[in-house]
Amino acid sequence: MKKLALSLLGSALALGTTTSSASAEDPFAQFPEGAVRMVPQSNSQVQLSYAPVVKETAPAVVNVFTSRTVRTRRSRDFFEEMFGMRRAPQERTQSSLGSGVIVKGSGIVVTNAHVVKGADELKIVLNDRREFEATLLTQDEELDLAILQIDPGAERLPFLTIQGSELEIGDIVLAIGNPFGVGQTVTSGIISAKGRTNVSDYSSYIQTDAAVNPGNSGGALVNLNGELIGINTAIFSRSGGSNGIGFAIPAELVARAVDSTLTDGKIIRPWLGARSNAVDSALAATLGLDRARGTIISDIYPDSPANNAGLKERDVILSLAGADINDEAGLNFKLATLERGSRSPVKIWRDGREQSVNITIETPQELPARDERFLDGYHPIDGATVVNMSPALGEEIGVDPYLTGTMVLSVARGSASSYNRLRPGDILLDINDTEIKTTRQLEKHLTGEANVEKWTVTIDRNGRIYDVPVRYLPPAN
Repeated sequence: MKKLALSLLGSALALGTTTSSASAEDPFAQFPEGAVRMVPQSNSQVQLSYAPVVKETAPAVVNVFTSRTVRTRRSRDFFEEMFGMRRAPQERTQSSLGSGVIVKGSGIVVTNAHVVKGADELKIVLNDRREFEATLLTQDEELDLAILQIDPGAERLPFLTIQGSELEIGDIVLAIGNPFGVGQTVTSGIISAKGRTNVSDYSSYIQTDAAVNPGNSGGALVNLNGELIGINTAIFSRSGGSNGIGFAIPAELVARAVDSTLTDGKIIRPWLGARSNAVDSALAATLGLDRARGTIISDIYPDSPANNAGLKERDVILSLAGADINDEAGLNFKLATLERGSRSPVKIWRDGREQSVNITIETPQELPARDERFLDGYHPIDGATVVNMSPALGEEIGVDPYLTGTMVLSVARGSASSYNRLRPGDILLDINDTEIKTTRQLEKHLTGEANVEKWTVTIDRNGRIYDVPVRYLPPAN
């Protein structure tokens, strides 16, 4: 996440039951198809209550309690310094509180990844105070989503139906959660904006002015039909409190995350295989666009969905699957909502005119295979574990999926590679004037150079090229 003041937000839910037909006596009944949104026309309309919506949705909003054991080492006192004593690390339990939403009656709960990060134990407390131990099915820190499972036995729990209607700026919404641990709380507001992409690399967030505070993370944002339209995840704040700018992960992304977890065992994040940058007004004029819109492709990964669809560098992606695209974060978000293996239309700007292509939605592939190897021997890379980089591995370990080559995955303490200050994440480019392409080739080369006394090692560290100063090599064991 970028530097917004992340706070645990509130949660709400819409029961997955059929809503009764609209009637004059029930102003909160399901809106008929094509109904016109209207501002209140009389005092009686202004005095209408949200209580029926809250009664339907609140039972599906839960509290998420997490705990983890933290080991701390206290500073050494006088006697410890004098006699060389060392006390065992102290252990303490850290607890935190967030919110969650039941989205399946069988006990599937959605919350934020930052709510459950590092937790040793997870406990779900329902609206009626019943408690359940929870199992973490999967999480995705980039999307800030986590999927939990509780076991209610044969009982069907109340759950929220994920949004089935189109959102508009100005729609009234309710946020339900447990701010500051005071208990379940409901706040109201409107949708202030849609498609906010300045929060993370995979975002197209709903912005709302419904008050959300620490403790609300993972909670629900619902519409007046009682449908889940978003998972509250962050606030923009300098003080840590609510300033009327909250962000929620849209329901369409939540739905895809839940579906892929239940079918694939993890949250599937498709990719395009193309780097891109937002088009500004100056570039738009150069390209012949009528205004600043779209995102321009700067690089395409070989054998990627973009490459296979015939996209080219300097193509401007204007829309994907019918959704307007204005930057790479918005593109990544839309991709994350699409099903793997499906085909989606892409509208592009090329050679001064709009064109359309179809792209097959795929996940990053592990090509080449990672071929993880621990290097052992009398050489400066001794003690390093190396892998071949691929888009799939990049996504898995949280690094740039476009990285290629042989990467240092870990460095053994006290080894030659540690002594020579190699770090996890370093890309090995060249050893003794030999270009390094694969882990197999690297290991073979190091074995063949066993009697060499002078070494030169070139690495790529965070995009900068360095020559590693190989100093003293510890004698081989």
